[in-house]
Amino acid sequence: MFIKQKVFHQINESYQLLHKAQNIKAEVWMESILFTPQWWVGVGLTIIPWLIWFKLHHRQKRYRLLFVGFYVSMISSFLDFLGVQLGLWRYYYDVFPWLPAYVPWDWTLIPVLVMSLIEIRPQVSPIKKAVIFALLATAFEPIFSFFHFYKAINWAIIYSIPIYIVIYLTSHKLSRVSGFQHISQHD
Repeated sequence: MFIKQKVFHQINESYQLLHKAQNIKAEVWMESILFTPQWWVGVGLTIIPWLIWFKLHHRQKRYRLLFVGFYVSMISSFLDFLGVQLGLWRYYYDVFPWLPAYVPWDWTLIPVLVMSLIEIRPQVSPIKKAVIFALLATAFEPIFSFFHFYKAINWAIIYSIPIYIVIYLTSHKLSRVSGFQHISQHD
């Protein structure tokens, strides 16, 4: 079944509006955000936690933890993207204006915190660590809001807690998966 011409027109119009909005956002970012102290904080929050993690983590566990960190980044970026698109929250001092999610949060703070909690005291219950992670992560939301990096529109901090718990528990489970099989030509 083919889409009617009217639907094509409406979809094209919506893409034009998105393109126009993105151009406005990029222009504002270039003129008013780039190289501000808040932008530099975002850059620092994107780089420094990774440098600390690379210095302190157990090298034997590096690739397994990075695999988990990649998973966390993808999940948190997707959920953040969804929240921005649905008008649940917004960000004001993006490191990059072309991404709807906040890079320091999704690509650094959340994954580094999860990887660190998985690595530190592995005998502690994952449920306890999930709750600790959720409380730590939600504690940062009001701080980011206070400094105008983030504004909740149709979102309450309490909604984040179960999401953070699920992210941690699935990450913990993923970190326990035994080695992957090799890919061969004959599979």
